[in-house]
Amino acid sequence: MMSQMPQLSACPSCEEPLESGDRFCGACGYDLSAVPPRPDDSPTLAMNGSGAAQADPGGSGTPPAAQPPADLPGTDPGGAPLPPAAPGHSATGVRFDGGPEPEEYPLQAPDPRVTADLAAPADPPTVCVACRAGRVDHDGYCENCGHAQPRERDHMEQESGPMAAVSDRGLRHHRNEDAFGIGRTALPDGSEALVAIVCDGVSSATRPDDASLAASRAASASLLAALPLGTHPQQAMHDAIVAASHAVDALAREPATAREHQPHQNAPACTLVGAVVTAGLLVVGWVGDSRVYWVPVDRGAPAARLTEDDSWAAQMVAAGLMSEAEAYADERAHAITGWLGADAYELEPHTASFKPDRPGVVVVCTDGLWNYAEAAEEMAGVLPADAAVRPLHGARVLVGHALDGGGHDNVTVAVVPFPAPSQGAGSA
Repeated sequence: MMSQMPQLSACPSCEEPLESGDRFCGACGYDLSAVPPRPDDSPTLAMNGSGAAQADPGGSGTPPAAQPPADLPGTDPGGAPLPPAAPGHSATGVRFDGGPEPEEYPLQAPDPRVTADLAAPADPPTVCVACRAGRVDHDGYCENCGHAQPRERDHMEQESGPMAAVSDRGLRHHRNEDAFGIGRTALPDGSEALVAIVCDGVSSATRPDDASLAASRAASASLLAALPLGTHPQQAMHDAIVAASHAVDALAREPATAREHQPHQNAPACTLVGAVVTAGLLVVGWVGDSRVYWVPVDRGAPAARLTEDDSWAAQMVAAGLMSEAEAYADERAHAITGWLGADAYELEPHTASFKPDRPGVVVVCTDGLWNYAEAAEEMAGVLPADAAVRPLHGARVLVGHALDGGGHDNVTVAVVPFPAPSQGAGSA
């Protein structure tokens, strides 16, 4: 049944005067039939804050808030579009067809996905650590000053039982291309074995940071798997270097290498040096120019370097063509002659075993550290006297020494205490 036209003296939309019998407002065109009739004794409907109808119990006669036509989308009090209304109802649930009001007005619930999006606060922009003004882009650089922001590998520290390792980007490089791996395991007789691996990515190669990380993980995993099976530590070290070499070789076949490869760059490559410490036995292994130093707890005894560099300078000294001072002063001194990578020469892992006759500390490091403490006596002078019982502190001090000296390269060091042997023995 057609509802009766309400008697209005003014348009509820624009409040302009109306003539009796008008169906549309002459000023704004508002459809007057959209206004529901309201008997004098019916409660006044007002809109609460949520947009739902509520009764005015006092019957004050306050006119209802103006409603939009039924065929137009409604808006909430804040001005945002409301969901489409159910047939015969406005978006607020008030009927416009003049029919009897239901006991409850069916309201369409808002889309929970939209609600969640509106409620979720936006992530605050990352501010540059250098200029404190620019925003950081997705590549990790400040849009204002261009400063590279700290990355996860810029400074890493790890402590595992009696040993520890620290790696730092240094002061001149834009990223850290070093990596390390330390861990402990039990030998078949139940005694403990400590493992430390340190790798240095070759900067002139593609993806040097990935190469060092892959090598350190592969070598560490190989040692920690082989030693509990009874493999001799020196053979286990050899096998670990081979496993690391295969891991780095595999990077050259990945699509990421092809995308990043430049004409002047080689395949992913890195150096590796490692140590295994057991009761009474110290085994070292290496390829490249990263080093292992032995520093006795009794500083009255001499310290020693336990590895020989695969480098141009070392070859000149070994051939008797230059003194050590002359060779390492040459600009070609740090050109390496051995490395892990698909374009390396035939792999020749170096290993050696020692049986120190006293307790001491094993320092496993990249050239970013030993460039600032090259001789064994210099390394012993920098290493804190309590490094055997505070290895993390000792590693931090050594890294700090390199940074204070200029930090021209990435700096990585592992500090591994060697326990007092049950009986002395010479080197093997």
